[in-house]
Amino acid sequence: MTLDAQVREAARRWIADDIDARTQAELQQLLDAEDAELADRMSGMPQFGTAGLRAAVRAGANGMNRAVVVRTTAGVAAWLTEQGHGGGVVVVGRDARHGSEDFAADAAGVLAGAGFDVRMLPEPLPTPVLAYAARALHAVAGIQITASHNPPHDNGYKLYLQGGIHLVSPTDTEIEAAIAVTPAANAVPREERWSICESALDDYLARVSTLPRGNARRLRIAATALHGVGAQTLLQALHRVGFDDVHLVASQAKPDPDFPTVGFPNPEEPGATDALLELAAEVGADLAIALDPDADRCALGVEEDGAWRMLRGDETGVLLAQHILSTLDFDRDPDPLVATTIVSATMLRSIAAESGVRYDETLTGFKWLVRAGDGAGTGLVYAYEEALGHCVDPDAVRDKDGISTAVLASDLAATAKASGRSIPELLDALSAKHGVHQTGQVSVRVTDLSAIPRIMRRLRERPPTKLVETTVDVDDLLPGTDALVINGTGGLRVVIRPSGTEPKLKCYLEVVEHAGELPLAAAKQRAADRLDALKQAVSDLVRGD
Repeated sequence: MTLDAQVREAARRWIADDIDARTQAELQQLLDAEDAELADRMSGMPQFGTAGLRAAVRAGANGMNRAVVVRTTAGVAAWLTEQGHGGGVVVVGRDARHGSEDFAADAAGVLAGAGFDVRMLPEPLPTPVLAYAARALHAVAGIQITASHNPPHDNGYKLYLQGGIHLVSPTDTEIEAAIAVTPAANAVPREERWSICESALDDYLARVSTLPRGNARRLRIAATALHGVGAQTLLQALHRVGFDDVHLVASQAKPDPDFPTVGFPNPEEPGATDALLELAAEVGADLAIALDPDADRCALGVEEDGAWRMLRGDETGVLLAQHILSTLDFDRDPDPLVATTIVSATMLRSIAAESGVRYDETLTGFKWLVRAGDGAGTGLVYAYEEALGHCVDPDAVRDKDGISTAVLASDLAATAKASGRSIPELLDALSAKHGVHQTGQVSVRVTDLSAIPRIMRRLRERPPTKLVETTVDVDDLLPGTDALVINGTGGLRVVIRPSGTEPKLKCYLEVVEHAGELPLAAAKQRAADRLDALKQAVSDLVRGD
């Protein structure tokens, strides 16, 4: 195959401007071989998504490599300076993925060269430690080199702005515009001039140790960090508050960028927590905890009817909400707010109403959740999304935080155990009071990306009027976001939206059943049957293109 002349010329320029001999050689090899992959490598630099950049670690403009990190950071520095933040504190951290150490050093060097006061975290640490430090130090920005729970070949660049919060539009496009006009990577000034933020971890752990509400500590915990950077921080956090009976999945406890025991290092993925649940059963644990690789997400596992299972994000969400609201100091938080997203279950709304606190639903992502209510998250005491993200201490970390979630969940489980109750029993009590909320998903993966807007257009032009014999209304969320919300009687709810990270159309389903005079088990079964029928109906609806 003959490469387009523009692609060849772009590759030659990139090679000449690169700062890394290894990626220069990698790209030159593709150029010499006239490899068709080169067109994708030179198709443009990664764009800011939910919280920053993520891409495969590879040479070229469309990848995570030192040249991309240098140019990206130069654009961030230019934008910060334009906003009047020149010379301010910027905190830089990293995980243990391939390239993270070099990328963090390059980011710090560019910022130092641009005149910023750069504070580097001393070692690979969880993302919440970086988010905490950026907020505690009143930094004008925080940068964490991480790809969170992406596959092993990826890395990323997570950006926090002043206050330790994620950027939203139009800031993302403004920063991308600044990146587009930065000079070549080898022309960007860099200085090895930064300080090591030695106290960041200890300060973070001190804050996390204030979170437990109760005094019970008799709890056996099984935990995994899925080869990420969270294991030691989790152990320290749990030990500080008195949870000493903790058992780690040994094969997954040390950071390993190849993630050898899991196909996809995400606690939501089938099979990812099998080793954890096996350990939990083996040691007779009371609670299982899974962190994702950068420890900003937390999944819980419990024993129910003699078998171990992982809780859904919505189940953990309402448990923690009830725990936080039932122990809230209203003198300290006189007008509290809780929030979740449009694709999460709706039980939190009922819990908030019962507790007399404000409730909000936002678009997906913590960049919106931490701005719930008035756009600034005023009064926020808890926020969660169904994808295992929980913000349990918004004053300290304005993002999801798997470590603090694990500590608070352990506090909840120990308190329940001390009173003779289990986590499943707590869930049943919430269902009896607020209704059985059954949730599920239908995803349509496509090879032709044009199929997704075509399906969304068809649903907008011919919206359904009935699903599973239930009359429904359709709410179009454009122009705010590309999503449709379908509501029907009996707590039927469907949210349909394109995935922001994969070639998928995602459908989030919910049905609610109130037990009334029926046994709770009967209401659960009825909800499960309705959900199965709804899954089939929604699958037929979106595939009817």
